[in-house]
Amino acid sequence: MTDAERGLAEDVDRSAVRSGLLEWYAADHREFPWRETTDPYEILVSEVMSQQTQLGRVVAAWEAFLEEWPTVEALAAADRAAVVAFWTEHSLGYNNRARYLHEAAGQIVDGAVDGIDPGEWPRDPDRLSELMGVGPYTANAVASFAFNTGSAVVDTNVKRVLYRAFGVSDTDAAFERAAGELMPAGRSRDWNNAIMELGGVACRKTPRCDEEGCPWREHCEAYRTGDFTAPDVPEQPDFEGSRRQFRGRIVGALGEHGELGLNELGHRIRVDYAPEGEYGRDWLRGVLADLAEDGLVAVEDGQARLKQ
Repeated sequence: MTDAERGLAEDVDRSAVRSGLLEWYAADHREFPWRETTDPYEILVSEVMSQQTQLGRVVAAWEAFLEEWPTVEALAAADRAAVVAFWTEHSLGYNNRARYLHEAAGQIVDGAVDGIDPGEWPRDPDRLSELMGVGPYTANAVASFAFNTGSAVVDTNVKRVLYRAFGVSDTDAAFERAAGELMPAGRSRDWNNAIMELGGVACRKTPRCDEEGCPWREHCEAYRTGDFTAPDVPEQPDFEGSRRQFRGRIVGALGEHGELGLNELGHRIRVDYAPEGEYGRDWLRGVLADLAEDGLVAVEDGQARLKQ
């Protein structure tokens, strides 16, 4: 197997990575109405709408669409021109997506997918891909979120997360292999929601590792090195990896835990902290000196605390 095809390194603690992400997602995540349903029709509508539109704007359009056409049968019976007009009115991108969605509804109602009864939905990605306008990504998303039968989703956000956290090669084969190795068997609904949430909330182009409590910080190569470039982030974000980023981490750690010894503080703010290393006590004292000069931190007898 070439490096371009290889997934996760052998030393990645897969069990800890899985449990950390799922617990983080279960504890707190953005609430979208399509995450509260397993209806494949409602999920397909949300996936098609999301292809060119920010999720926050999709909510109102999704709710209005389902109020107008609440079931797949209602959409199939609708006038196609009315569906396209809705799409245009809500600025949902290319109108052909509205036409394809209307056609797909007709395929479901008519039983046009081989081996599937009229009114029934295919439950696996390959068969869902037979619906008009439903590509591999959308088919896998519907299978995952409606039926829990999908494989690991690999979109731009997921690629960014895998590249930064585990140094996965920038090839489709490597990303697909790594994503598949991580996803727990039979958990496509929870896992795909969780990893896309991680990419959308914490591991954004300019990441918010500490602010969002990223559960992969202790495993993450980017968090350890401060290099947050990625396939869709070719240049290093100005803030990430900078001295002021670590100033923020120090203030956050002292605010949360109170007075800390230098070594304990160092290990809390960067994974590669080593007392005698390049990023060790001398480096940490320098950052603390800057904070002390600004009146934010006091350091006495090897202990750091926030100034009152």
